[in-house]
Amino acid sequence: MSDQDFMMTGNSKPHAKNLRNGRFAEPGRIYVITTVIRKRRPVFNDFKNARLLIQVLMGHERAGFARTLCFVVMPDHLHWIMQLGDDKNLGKTIHALKSITSRKVGRSIFQKGYYDHAVRKEEDLKALGRYIVANPLRAGLVNNINDYPHWDAVWL
Repeated sequence: MSDQDFMMTGNSKPHAKNLRNGRFAEPGRIYVITTVIRKRRPVFNDFKNARLLIQVLMGHERAGFARTLCFVVMPDHLHWIMQLGDDKNLGKTIHALKSITSRKVGRSIFQKGYYDHAVRKEEDLKALGRYIVANPLRAGLVNNINDYPHWDAVWL
């Protein structure tokens, strides 16, 4: 991917179409996914909306789209460490997650595109998980992660 593909627009947001350039997804691979709410509205401050998103994550697991290893639902975005299901497509999996969640919430809520990072074998998955789970602490939402209701990790 060229440096131009990462150029920002005048409002300092990446072009959604450029987020897809050069993207290759490998079934069975572990990914760190971040998807953001349109205009960073705090849709998931509403407990019910956050739980709806978590239900969709669990539904993706039951359907074999992805195995959830770790997630944290922040007020305006989702961090998700997942293992892509066998014979599954990353883009379609994320699209389904966003589409189903939006339908359950009752309106389109997500920005176009998403950020993904394919986890390399040498990366410490538990450290990535701890970093993701600590987001509510760093954001000042809680003083103790056990006080934040919208996260889970298979290691904890």
